[in-house]
Amino acid sequence: MPKYSIIVEYIGTNYSGSQVQPDKVTIQSELNKALSTLKVADAFNEEGSQKQIIKTIFSGRTDAGVHSKGQVVHFESSKPIVASRFLNSINGILPNDISVKSIQEVDEKFHAQLSAKYRVYQYKIVNRQHRSAWDKHSLLVREPLNIERMNKSLSYLIGEHDFTSFKSMRTANPAKDCIVYKAECKKEGDIITFEIAGNRFLYNMVRTIVGTLLMIEHNKFEPEFMKQVLEAKDRTKAGPTISPDGLTLIEVGYEQYNLVK
Repeated sequence: MPKYSIIVEYIGTNYSGSQVQPDKVTIQSELNKALSTLKVADAFNEEGSQKQIIKTIFSGRTDAGVHSKGQVVHFESSKPIVASRFLNSINGILPNDISVKSIQEVDEKFHAQLSAKYRVYQYKIVNRQHRSAWDKHSLLVREPLNIERMNKSLSYLIGEHDFTSFKSMRTANPAKDCIVYKAECKKEGDIITFEIAGNRFLYNMVRTIVGTLLMIEHNKFEPEFMKQVLEAKDRTKAGPTISPDGLTLIEVGYEQYNLVK
């Protein structure tokens, strides 16, 4: 059967994460429902067919409230799909806060999760005294933040490390080593964008890194404190797991990460 890869963007505020869960509304449950409704095999071809139940595979799960501009999903269809008609149809069915940006046919060996080489996340911080109209898509921090100090703290995370200190204690997954290719903050006006790229991320890892970064700034710790937290391999040494509101999955890459980015 032909296999297809789609790029999905969504605002995660109203969803219980990306992955299907019993009795909960998730990104995957909405996408599966839309794909099944479409009768993928006959909606874009001359021949008729029965409605299909589609199995989707995501590049990775995102938590409740987390957004995406580049979630990659693959699925199989019994017959070829015409891209333009598919995009018009599925986006007419999906809720307004979920959209399929593109579709392409992929090799049968392609796997949205297992074939991925890297992921890129961004976290938005509004650094000013008063609230933003974008509160549901960012974190308001009223005290002034020092970008130079923050980037120095983040520099200790670059490379391959055991990220146990930033991993949720609730996860049963024993995996703990990740490679971080990039971790930096940029400021434009009163908006600070934290961006991190890595081969993989542990459950709550990105949000806990941001929480630790803000803890260091709030307490005026030296940037080297981030290194101490990393080397401790102890979740209790890190900062809080910050709100998901400002976190967005930006990109999933299937070639080696370009360090010049």
